[in-house]
Amino acid sequence: MSMPSLTAERLWSLLPALHRVRDAGRDELQELVALFAEQFAALEENSAQLYDDLFIETCADWVAPYIGDLIGYRTLHGGVPAVASPRADVANTIAYRRRKGTATMLEQMARDVTGWPAHAVEFFEQLATTQYMNHARLHAPATPDLRDTATLLRLGGAFNRIAHTAEMRRPDQAKGRFNIPNIGIFLWRIEALPLSNVALVADPGDASGRRWRVNPLGADMALYRLPVTEASIDVLAEPVNVPEPLGVRAMALSLRAAQSAATQVLNRTADWGEGKSVVLHDGAGAPLPINLPAPAPGDPLPPLLRIADLRDDPASPGNWAHEGDVGADEIGLDPERGRVLLGANRAAEHAATPFSVSLHHGQARRVGGGEYERVPDGETLLVQRSVGGGASWLPGLADIAAGGRLLIDDSRTTAETPTFTVDGVVAPGVEGHRVVVAARNGARPLLAAGADITLAIGARGTLVLDGIVISGATLRLAAAADTEPRTLILRDCTLVPGRTLMPDGAPSVPGALALEIAHPFARVIIEHSVLGAIRAHPDAEIEISDSAIDATDPTLAAYEGLAAGEPGAEATLRDCTLVGLVHARQLTLASNTIFLARLPEPAPPAWPAPLRAERRQQGCVRFSWLPAGAITPRRHRCVSDADDAALRPQFNSRRYGDAAYLQLASVTPAAIRKGADDEGEIGLMHALAQPQREANLRSASTNTCAWASPPATSTRPEPACPPTGD
Repeated sequence: MSMPSLTAERLWSLLPALHRVRDAGRDELQELVALFAEQFAALEENSAQLYDDLFIETCADWVAPYIGDLIGYRTLHGGVPAVASPRADVANTIAYRRRKGTATMLEQMARDVTGWPAHAVEFFEQLATTQYMNHARLHAPATPDLRDTATLLRLGGAFNRIAHTAEMRRPDQAKGRFNIPNIGIFLWRIEALPLSNVALVADPGDASGRRWRVNPLGADMALYRLPVTEASIDVLAEPVNVPEPLGVRAMALSLRAAQSAATQVLNRTADWGEGKSVVLHDGAGAPLPINLPAPAPGDPLPPLLRIADLRDDPASPGNWAHEGDVGADEIGLDPERGRVLLGANRAAEHAATPFSVSLHHGQARRVGGGEYERVPDGETLLVQRSVGGGASWLPGLADIAAGGRLLIDDSRTTAETPTFTVDGVVAPGVEGHRVVVAARNGARPLLAAGADITLAIGARGTLVLDGIVISGATLRLAAAADTEPRTLILRDCTLVPGRTLMPDGAPSVPGALALEIAHPFARVIIEHSVLGAIRAHPDAEIEISDSAIDATDPTLAAYEGLAAGEPGAEATLRDCTLVGLVHARQLTLASNTIFLARLPEPAPPAWPAPLRAERRQQGCVRFSWLPAGAITPRRHRCVSDADDAALRPQFNSRRYGDAAYLQLASVTPAAIRKGADDEGEIGLMHALAQPQREANLRSASTNTCAWASPPATSTRPEPACPPTGD
């Protein structure tokens, strides 16, 4: 804000010299001039603000809605950073309209209001039509080039360039698209998350040392592209700009073109290399190139990396396809399955100095262990220890038993079975010890246990596990002779459902127990985590939020007491998805939660209902999906298939490890997809506000195109996995 021009000093200097000299020793005239200056300053400030109020960037907060009303702006839902401020959203709407409704504008608008990567398509560009000879569109041939493999691989997708005949149906997801007025907006709801410098895992059926997987859990896993930011807003997104699964053929084409280039540059492909979608490191940690050095100057560079289809060979059970096509000095990579095939010489090199891999995998929401930004434990603890490189945790855990933090520095796998110990406090009035075992931000360590893990939490002690993945074990908190409380906090953790994964991704032990709480005075807090089945003493207390409790099958027990037929601990559930039967002493609160449970046939006597709360006079279940026959306390605006058999949640995948794990499919009824207390979806993905994002897109289309009827849009938030459901 500029300084006022009519200050008291300026006004005093404008007075005749006679008055200034005569009143030099008196203050009355100067005080009067100061009052005039104060009012002039207020007038100047008001005039300046009136001018600023003409522009959305500088107007007062109360003016922004009025400017929005002048342009016919409709308020959007919050939750997406780009539209959290109405001022910014109104400014964006004005900027969008200045760009005349172009496809690049629609694409940017879709990204801004949904927070998802987007691609806009004008379908009239993909119509097979006759062309005016004086204005030939060589980029839009009516018939495809059958030799152009890269274009054929994109047929029917967001980046299709093959012409179609006109379709007269509405451009819904499963109906017509290609017509003159139709515009499609494709959205990617799966995020590509990193996994850095992890060790390769041997195929259990391989004795040659050649077959490996990149998933630390030893299962097949699709690799995803790390999207490259577009250089300008004036260009449409390309495949390299979106987080889609890497395909064998498409990646092989780009790699082959880079390997055959006249001037070879290290890792020149968009998807292979340090800081890109995937890269292998040698034993010294250096990224492997795509070609080997030339045998002699001027000779072509022999390939080091080969993209191959390494699926199971149906003609030779126990082997992978195309094993003979990978040379002794080559490395084969299957990005669709996360498999690596080492040539004979590379296998010997790996045995001497093991390779590591950095990759990106798909995930529908940042939940469970992962290399993403987490809220760190801000409490200052006196003892601090760190460990990394797959080294043992045991010395660090011993040092912090009386209070402290053990920080895991990387995403390596540690194969051991520790005991998490928190010393007890018996003196009255003394605060208990707090032990934190956490992964640093940007790390996802895996603890591969060989047996069950004991939680030795002493009296009034607190154990915090943060950002850790644990496989092959059940965490057990035993009962104690005293009546002092214990606290266990699981934050951003994964206790692998089914104990661990088979090579094909199936759980090794369906319904396996992940957490057992036998202490009656224990309090358990689970946040942003993925767990297998839970058993807990009826007198314990468990609070679960933004988490998945997955027994791997709706007919298996997901939550119960220590013995069959016994109710589990008092539970509070918010924004969760539970897969399996649930029996609790009391449901204090269940909000925005899906209970995906179904009684087996024949139903066992211990399970009269798929969901059962012993105390029905206390607690509340609100805005949740309940299976038919559920026995619960009072309900408020819940959805059940007992009312309508079609009201059942459908998931894109129910298998842990898939990119679309527990993501509701688009065929799920709207009563579930918009049945939460804020009209969002019920279940684990509630915090993503996906219905609100879609509503933002439709509303923003109207805001942006108020000068004409809004374009017909076809949003395609399609996952990589086929829909499944119960």
